[in-house]
Amino acid sequence: MASPIPADDGSHPIVVAVDKDKNSSSAVKWAVDNLLLNNQILVLVHVRVKNSPNRGRNEAVTDSNGGLSDEATQNVFTPFRAYSARKRIVVKEIAIENTEVSKGLLDYINSHCVTNIVLGASCRSALGRKYWTHDVPTMINKAAPDFCNVYVVSKGKQQSVRPAAKSLPSSSPARQLSSSSWSTPRSSHSGSEDSYRFSHTRAEQKIVESEKTRSEKGPSNVAIDNIHAPEPTNPYRHTSQSDGSIRFARINPRSLDMTAENLDFTQVAIREPPTNGSSAYSVDAEMKRLKLELRQTLDMYNAACKEAVMANQAADELNKWKMEEARKFEQARLSEEAALAIAETEKAKCRAAIEAAKKAQKMAEIEAQRRKYVELKAKREAEKKIQAMNVQSQNDRRYRKYTIEEIEEATNKFSNSQKIGEGGYGPVFKGKLDHTPVAIKVLSPDAAQGKKQFQQEVEVLSLIRHPNLVLLLGACPEYGCLVYELMNNGSLEDRLFRKGNTPSIPWEIRFKIAAEIATGLLFLHQAKPEPLVHRDLKPGNILLDKNYVCKISDVGLARLVPSSVADSVTQYHMTSAAGTFCYIDPEYQQTGKLGTKSDVYSLGVMLLQIITARPPMGLTHHVERAIEKGKFAEFLDPTVPNWPVEEALRFAKLSLKCAELRKKDRPDLGSVIVPELNKLSEFGMSSMPSIGW
Repeated sequence: MASPIPADDGSHPIVVAVDKDKNSSSAVKWAVDNLLLNNQILVLVHVRVKNSPNRGRNEAVTDSNGGLSDEATQNVFTPFRAYSARKRIVVKEIAIENTEVSKGLLDYINSHCVTNIVLGASCRSALGRKYWTHDVPTMINKAAPDFCNVYVVSKGKQQSVRPAAKSLPSSSPARQLSSSSWSTPRSSHSGSEDSYRFSHTRAEQKIVESEKTRSEKGPSNVAIDNIHAPEPTNPYRHTSQSDGSIRFARINPRSLDMTAENLDFTQVAIREPPTNGSSAYSVDAEMKRLKLELRQTLDMYNAACKEAVMANQAADELNKWKMEEARKFEQARLSEEAALAIAETEKAKCRAAIEAAKKAQKMAEIEAQRRKYVELKAKREAEKKIQAMNVQSQNDRRYRKYTIEEIEEATNKFSNSQKIGEGGYGPVFKGKLDHTPVAIKVLSPDAAQGKKQFQQEVEVLSLIRHPNLVLLLGACPEYGCLVYELMNNGSLEDRLFRKGNTPSIPWEIRFKIAAEIATGLLFLHQAKPEPLVHRDLKPGNILLDKNYVCKISDVGLARLVPSSVADSVTQYHMTSAAGTFCYIDPEYQQTGKLGTKSDVYSLGVMLLQIITARPPMGLTHHVERAIEKGKFAEFLDPTVPNWPVEEALRFAKLSLKCAELRKKDRPDLGSVIVPELNKLSEFGMSSMPSIGW
């Protein structure tokens, strides 16, 4: 590519056509880095396409500062002002209004004799630029005067350059005008197509006159460098005729960017013209022929270069394809080797797994036989134990035995009118035996583990006595009937939820009931020779007599726990959890480890129900939230007036400690819970006379 003619002494500014696209920014930076000399001026020119028909063709609308009054037009120059301030360069902003961008730029180039102009590349694709030649860089390359260097920049790099064919004469009036026009810091200009045609025609006429002068001097050697061969990127070349007119010949714009400097031409001697009057015409014809030959030679050279470039590209692509195929083949080979190695490893694992499965199958068969033998042995032992228990129950003298006829007579043959309750064990009837009001619990035929619970309750209640444990009067072991003393006020659950529209229990009585429940539970835990764990402590299993004295009932699920494992550190492991949902100890339910503190959890939930009269589901969480928000008083049973909030809060906090999820976090029943509940009970009993209970 031929080197462009640079600005000779820095007196001519570097002109950059700018717009809002990214290539304009690249063009400005490239011009500053590659063309701008010391103390040289950078001129930014923006052409706005006219829309209003009332203005003149080249009229520019400016404000007091010399720029366009349109705010959008002014915003075009804003990004470049900060850049120029950082670079410390002098920048002038020129705004032109014209019907077309290319016409406005050409008018400006001709009217101000611009020798260097930089444009951003077109945003169209390569295919679009090939078949669509009306973009601004293409039009400027075609029609710019021959004293102007045209640079096209794309992405910070020079895309193409159309060098000037000759330099601007220093004595030209246009150059003097151009030099004097940069005295103001900012200005606004408008050009015209007529001024461009005039300056271009004058330049061409000077070329023709110089050629005529050389032809009149006679035969001489003319260097081919003086013929001004057109550049491949310059779409026009100029030829002159004998009558002094200018003719434009179209050059193929798709040729490569070549100049005459790339060709090694020696001087071509033009034959001496005849001495007759047609000498000038002969010289002109010879020059035309030489220029035509030069153009054809350049076209052939460009075509050859294109083919060479395409061949090199094809060769590079072929090499890349070969290398890629070789890489893929190597990867496939390595993958195949890795797959084979993995397959061998998997085969070995499969063989080992088959052998292990065979061994496990043999062990499973042996274990199944052993388990079958153990189950058969356990079944025989259980049958023997049941037989022994039946015999023992029939011969047991520790409680009064009633016949089924006596039970039927007392319950009016189990009439529904005599029925007072229903539990997991079976229905409960009231009646009279030996002139004493009694409650008779009858084992249901479909009750799970009914006989076992019957025997357990008989064993426990016939051996122990306590004021807060229900009194067993007798039993009918053949039909699974248990006879208890009658509790006139029913269960604590019925009274808390006011079944049958019964009156609410005063808070003083509730504190007393809580202390009595804890006392009875402590008696079970301290039973000799081994502690008893109730496992089903809930308001439904707490019975109240006519004086609201509470007694714990339904000890059929109670378990004898060895005293060595009755503490909270080591628990007695159960194979299955028993009890009522919401009252079962979570740790006991998950692990099956039973201890005396399993009853403490159930006690905590029940104590919260005593003061709130609410269902057990999520009760601990709701009470904690109420205490945190300071709304605990609103959570107490609203049917009871004059709650002592401070004492009730102590009661609730103790209950929450009892209902901790981990056993080790729950307080001890004998040393902490019972003393605190007795204090609250005494406080309530001391308040009884004041309310007239």
